[in-house]
Amino acid sequence: MEGDEIMAKDAKTIEEKQYLVRYKADSKSHLTVLDHDICATKCPDKICTVFCPGEVYKWEKEGRMFVGYEGCHECGSCRIGCPHQNIKWEYPKGGHGIIFRLA
Repeated sequence: MEGDEIMAKDAKTIEEKQYLVRYKADSKSHLTVLDHDICATKCPDKICTVFCPGEVYKWEKEGRMFVGYEGCHECGSCRIGCPHQNIKWEYPKGGHGIIFRLA
């Protein structure tokens, strides 16, 4: 390895593997929390903040779910994991989204 560069074959931890992921974010989110009140009143565990591998969802003190869509891994976990079907997931616009580096 040269400098801080991590090569795919050397990546062992999940953090090192996530370092290899790059994104080309659109200016518009492909993820939408449909109703922030549902997150605030019906979802005490805020489970999306736990199961999302990209750590896209963060509960803010102001009582809203922050969605950092720019780091989405496009795995679809939020689409099926939200117990209230309160997250709308769409594919990013063509040419945007996740880019995997292999070396």
